[in-house]
Amino acid sequence: MELPSSEALHELYRTLAPAAFFQELKQEFPCSERGIYISQVVIWLMLRQQLFGQGTLAEAVEQVVLGQPSSLLPNHKRVREGTVSSRTGAYSQARTRLSVAMLEKVAQRIFEETLKPHRDAGRGEGVYLMDGSGLVLPHTPGLAREFPPATNQHGVSHWPVMRIVVAHNLASGAAVQPCWGPMFGKKAVSEQSLTERLLQRLPPRSTVVGDRNFGVFSVAFAAHRQKHFVVVRMTKARAQRLMGGSLPKRKTDCGVEWKPSRDDRRSHPTIPRDACLRGRLIVRHLKRHGQVIVLYLFTTLQLPADEIVALYGRRWNIETDLRSLKQTVRLGHLRSLSTQMVTKELITGVMAYNLVRTVQMAAAQWAAIDPRELSFSKVQTIVNAWFPILMDVHTPEQFSKLLARMLTAAAQAKLPKRRRRSYPRAIWGRPQEWPRRTVGNKPGHVTGGN
Repeated sequence: MELPSSEALHELYRTLAPAAFFQELKQEFPCSERGIYISQVVIWLMLRQQLFGQGTLAEAVEQVVLGQPSSLLPNHKRVREGTVSSRTGAYSQARTRLSVAMLEKVAQRIFEETLKPHRDAGRGEGVYLMDGSGLVLPHTPGLAREFPPATNQHGVSHWPVMRIVVAHNLASGAAVQPCWGPMFGKKAVSEQSLTERLLQRLPPRSTVVGDRNFGVFSVAFAAHRQKHFVVVRMTKARAQRLMGGSLPKRKTDCGVEWKPSRDDRRSHPTIPRDACLRGRLIVRHLKRHGQVIVLYLFTTLQLPADEIVALYGRRWNIETDLRSLKQTVRLGHLRSLSTQMVTKELITGVMAYNLVRTVQMAAAQWAAIDPRELSFSKVQTIVNAWFPILMDVHTPEQFSKLLARMLTAAAQAKLPKRRRRSYPRAIWGRPQEWPRRTVGNKPGHVTGGN
C-alpha cells in the first residue's frame, strides 16, 4: 500500500480531496468565497473539531491563528502578517454558508479513496454490516419539531432523538454516509425504510449483513433490486412461514422462494404483485456460554453454509464500529442547534471517522496485519499525539522517518485477544448526584439543585 504522503492528517485530507477536486465542486456548486475561511479550510476545521480536543469553535480558530494547516490556508494578507483574529464569528458564518451537497461530495470522495487499497483484498471488501441506533440532539424548538422527543404515560421527554442506520465495510471498517430521520412523532421513520435508502449508496454488488431487524421482505427485496446480495437473520415465525408453516429442522440448507405477506404489501404498496425472492434458508444450532442459539439465516449468496454462518458471525464488528462513531468521534450527543448544522455535523463526523480508518489501514498494511486487529480509539490517540510533531516537519526525509514511527506506533495498538463477553440483557441506571428535575412537580417533590 502506498503510504499517505502528508504532513499530517490535514495533508492526508488534502490528498484524498485535492484542490483540483474543490475547483470542480465550485463549478458545480457556485458560491462566493471570501476571506480566510474557504471551503477546504472550513471542512478541515470541522473534521478537526470531531477528532481532537474539546471540539469547540474557538479551538478550531486558534489553529488558523497559529497558521495551521499551512497547506490549506489561502494566500490572505492576515495569514501572511500573522494577524488573524481569534474571534469565531467568521468561521461560524463560513460553516453556515457551506453547502450540504458539497460536503456530501467530499465525504463520498474520501470514502471511495479510503476503500481503494482494499478493492482487491478479497471477498470481505464487498461486505457491509448494517445496524441502527439513536442519537440525542440538543433541545431547540427547531430540532424538537424535526425530531420529536419520546413520549410515554408520564409525559414528553426533553431531548429530541434521531434514528440513524449505518453501513460499515467489513474488511476496513470504513463507513458509508448513513441515513437518518425522526425516531418518534407523526413523521417517524423505521430502520427498514432508512435501510432501503442506504442500499442505494453501497458500491455495486455488495453483500449486506444484518440482524433480525433487517430480516424482512422489504429490505431483502430492495437489496435484490439494487443488485446486492444479502445475509440476514430471520425470526422463528418468519422462517416457519417461509417453509410453508412447518418448523425448519436442524442443519437445514434448502432453496426457498420468499414472497411478501399481506402486511408487507400493506406497508409497502410499491412492491410488485408478483414479487418473489429466491434464496436459501440456513438453520444452525450454536452453543454459546451454555446456551443454545438457533440461527435462521436467509441468503442469496451461493457459498457453503458454514461460510455463510461464519460471515454472519462477524456482524458483531458493527457494534464496536457504532461505539467508535458515538463515543470516540462524539456523535452520540450532537451539539449543533439547527437541523442544517446537525446534518453537517453528522456528515463531517463520518468523514473524520473514515480518515482515522485510513491511518489505521496504513498502519495495518505497514505491519502486515488485519486492520480489525487494531483499536480505533488508540489509533486516534496516536494520530492526535503525533499531529503537532508532523506539523513542524519541512523536509520529505524527516517526514518519512516520523511517519514510519507513527505507523509503527499505530500498528502496536492491537486489541487484546479475548473471547467476547456474554452478559444477560439488563438495564442499569446511571448514578446521579442530584435528584431528577421534574416539570409540574407535586408539593414536597424536589426539582433538583442543592
